Amino acid sequence: MSESFFEIAFTPGVKEQQTEHGSRNQYERMETALAGYNKLGPDEQNFISLRDSFYMASVSETGWPYIQHRGGPPGFVHILAPDLIGFVDLRGNKQYISVGNLSHDNRVALFFMDYPNQTRLKILGHTEIHEHDDLAPALIEQFRTAEPNAIIERAILIHVSGFDWNCPQHITPRYTLDELAPKLAPLRGRIAALEADNAELRRLLKADEQLKPAT
Repeated sequence: MSESFFEIAFTPGVKEQQTEHGSRNQYERMETALAGYNKLGPDEQNFISLRDSFYMASVSETGWPYIQHRGGPPGFVHILAPDLIGFVDLRGNKQYISVGNLSHDNRVALFFMDYPNQTRLKILGHTEIHEHDDLAPALIEQFRTAEPNAIIERAILIHVSGFDWNCPQHITPRYTLDELAPKLAPLRGRIAALEADNAELRRLLKADEQLKPAT
């Protein structure tokens, strides 16, 4: 957790709830211990670089929160500095709710999930959208992924204002096909060997039947 996360997220109302439920003293001690710790460290940077998706919350002009999923190959979110990350925004269903919200209020909250290891990283930040300006072409080229059918519309930078790791409670482990492949490889190899053995036994049985004298 960063010191600035406390400053942003722990509003007076939040502190009242912490006091009521007995956690305020614990968080006050943590806030003191984390003084000046506000940039993404090696652990946070490595965690983000391995993710293939995240959830992004923005706020509409009517005050409603809105959450969208963003995905790509691992590493599609680039670490540009300890307090700056970026990615390309791909064409979707053309509702443009997040982009519209961010043109009004550039604050975002991100959730990066590691389901197999039941770990999540929360990031608060301010966005900087590059679509029709001079920086857009270079940023888009820098963040471009190898996805063959992806249509890139803009580059989005996020200036990190604060972050926090969550505990693993209540995160159900889930696995992608790529994550399952190493664990399934021995089983698939064993199945292939058994199928080969079975085919050989069938061949031998058929050959034995052909050698039997007709009755």
